[in-house]
Amino acid sequence: MAQEWIVRVEGQEYGPVDVDTLCEWQREGRLLPDNPVRREGDSVWLKAAEIPGIFPVAQIEPPQLAPRTFSQIIFESFQIYRRGFWHFLVLTLVTALPSVCAQLSAPAGDIPSNAVPDLQRATAVGFSCFMLLLSLALWPVYLAGIQIATADLMAARPIQAFEPLRRAMLFWPRVALLCLFVYGCYFFWTALPVTAILAIATAGPSLISLFLSLLLLAFQVWITVRLFTSFLFWQQFAVLEQSNIADTLRQSKELARSGRDRPWHQRPLWRGAALASLWFAVVIVLNIEFEWQMVRIYFQQLTTSQDPQAMLQALSSAKPQSPSFVTVALGLLQIVLRPLLGISFVVLYYDAKPRG
Repeated sequence: MAQEWIVRVEGQEYGPVDVDTLCEWQREGRLLPDNPVRREGDSVWLKAAEIPGIFPVAQIEPPQLAPRTFSQIIFESFQIYRRGFWHFLVLTLVTALPSVCAQLSAPAGDIPSNAVPDLQRATAVGFSCFMLLLSLALWPVYLAGIQIATADLMAARPIQAFEPLRRAMLFWPRVALLCLFVYGCYFFWTALPVTAILAIATAGPSLISLFLSLLLLAFQVWITVRLFTSFLFWQQFAVLEQSNIADTLRQSKELARSGRDRPWHQRPLWRGAALASLWFAVVIVLNIEFEWQMVRIYFQQLTTSQDPQAMLQALSSAKPQSPSFVTVALGLLQIVLRPLLGISFVVLYYDAKPRG
């Protein structure tokens, strides 16, 4: 059922009406951006301008009009993160807390193969699954909130407590659908070549299987680059421009490929790739202890195992040692710093868009 709204004008309430009617009233001049509105059955009043798709979004000019260098983009991202630290922390905790709860409750629900499941273990498993699903469901709110908070801070607009979170909830349907499409494409075009490579590896080592595996690996790299180019700015166009799904993907691809008249290191695509690479490097450094344990396990299996099937089974069941205090602290630091990646892409978006 379509969502309906009630509008208050000069003390009188009108509605409930659907979004199409609100758009018609806006075109006729009967609905203004500052008119109070609320959902039917809800007591919280919003401004009509906060409903996505009703009013054209005014372009928010960044405070620095001159083109930015790559170092300036990074520096400005840190400045924005520092000014809005508590707002970004609230947005991060929205998805981080359910995820942490799911991880902490998962070992309690780990049922041995020779044990009979009891109510306590079943409850732990159910709670862990629920927290994981809740974290995934709230991820679009986090993405939209990062865009909103960063744009407001770049425009030097005051932000009230929990305001980015409240406004981000309005974008959940659109961003959630785009998340399913974007992440689904990445998952499909990663799982398909990997599955084919594993199937070839289990068939037995040979020169032909090695050649096919390298060919599939090259294809996976190529398709990943294509997807990265197409989806580089989808979050910004979906939230800041309030474009529909088709226009979001088209505009994201066009902006990512813009700037071909400039040196390669100044183009949005290469700058986006550099920002993503820097973040991945930070993640690797913060998880170096865990990653090193896994690398040692994998290297040991590759050098000692003679049976490919036994090696794959051992690799899939390999588990690192219990995390230390330092590992946990670095993991929390990674969660706290997570908004920096989204902030930097918003700054890059505003730097690239006027010249795109």
